[in-house]
Amino acid sequence: MKADKAILTYRRMRTQPLWSLLASDQGPTVLGLLQTHLFETERTLPASILHERISRDLEDLRGHGETFPLTAQAYIARWLSDGYLNRRFPPGASEEEYELSSAAVEAIRFVSGQLQPHSAATESRLTLVIEALSRLADDTDTDKYRRLERLEAEQERIQREIEAIHQGPLRVLPHATALERVREAITLADGLAGDFRRVRDQFEQLNRDLREKILDNEGSRGEVLDSLFAGIDLISESDAGRTFSAFWRLLTDPEQAANLEQALDSIMSREFVAELSAKERRFLLRLTRTLLDQGGSVHDVLQAFARSLKNFVQSREYLEQRRLSQLLRDGQRAALLLKEEVKATEALHFTLELTSSRLRSLSQWVLYDPSLQALPGEMRQGDAAPVDLETIGELVAQSEIDFRSLKANIRAVLEERSQASIADVLARFPAAQGLGSVVGLVALASRHGLKSEQNETVSWSGADDCQRSAKIPKIFFLKERAHELL
Repeated sequence: MKADKAILTYRRMRTQPLWSLLASDQGPTVLGLLQTHLFETERTLPASILHERISRDLEDLRGHGETFPLTAQAYIARWLSDGYLNRRFPPGASEEEYELSSAAVEAIRFVSGQLQPHSAATESRLTLVIEALSRLADDTDTDKYRRLERLEAEQERIQREIEAIHQGPLRVLPHATALERVREAITLADGLAGDFRRVRDQFEQLNRDLREKILDNEGSRGEVLDSLFAGIDLISESDAGRTFSAFWRLLTDPEQAANLEQALDSIMSREFVAELSAKERRFLLRLTRTLLDQGGSVHDVLQAFARSLKNFVQSREYLEQRRLSQLLRDGQRAALLLKEEVKATEALHFTLELTSSRLRSLSQWVLYDPSLQALPGEMRQGDAAPVDLETIGELVAQSEIDFRSLKANIRAVLEERSQASIADVLARFPAAQGLGSVVGLVALASRHGLKSEQNETVSWSGADDCQRSAKIPKIFFLKERAHELL
């Protein structure tokens, strides 16, 4: 690589999160806070807990004379925009969660590695290299005679070792060599656990790229669309998807898992393990669970992306997204045509009304105190209301629209036909709540249906048993979108 090309490459990398975090003036503080709260113990934290812990640490640092003028929320928002943190909203969670980005994890690993650097060359690392290359040479050899010779030589070596064990004392690795090998294995396993985050980032980028290809395709059907309509899982069939699927099958293989558990139990019973640090022993004890947890999270993300991409296409949502993209491109082209006629500094005399809302801080809210609204005097026993459960059920049915029953009715009709209008649903299932059922069907159709340019007439019977009718827009429920009504 020429010097000028290398310089340009490194200048570009200098602006990326990994390098910018290491080179930042506040880098030691940011690395220390993030490592303490999102690396050593938990890997994800809810927003409220992370804000509280960072705020407490900042107060301690201010007490030691350091200057941090912003709040914890402001610093976390800055780290998020700088690419040091990722923010997610898991399904079923009550608030968003934060985790380290791949760049922040690599930065923490690099800095931590400088505290305990590995030797330049160790016997265990050299052994791993030799064994890997020898295994590769054997597995790729197409000459069956050479492979048989190697297997017979290995068989003889094993037989000689068995005889030596029967005849003489057992040869065991020295403590120093055993410690060196187990620490090398911990380093490899720790790096393997950290690779899951980068794999998930690759899936996220692949998901975005596939959606962009769908939106940028000007034709009615493209290569990506044809594959998805044919039922092909493009994310799972990608290079990253196939690689991770193979790794996941190996990790969840019962025989491999049993071998790993047995090996870990045997190692933890050896005497040299007592010379490991508490952190190293804890890592070995949790190795299987750590790999399965982090691999399982990536597997869930892989499946979620595949399902969302299929739903994105099968629900025809991409058509609306494509329409919005086309409108934006049309606006950009119109602006480019006007750039010679309208200068950037010229007043347009156009007022754009922006929406607004009243914002109030949570600290301004006051807890409700029932004693302030209580009437003077003692409470007296009230008389029981002359109603029963049946009467209460009728009142609820009259006051609230039964959307659950309406959705079930629509799905039942769509099981028999590919599409149905509101009138078709009412013909099969009359309006049990009168006008309320009609209003509920219109609300569901506007959200999950396909509106046409025509109108239709629907009828229902009111509480007074009088038949009424109304003309409404003709909206169709589609069979391929019936899953939205679950």
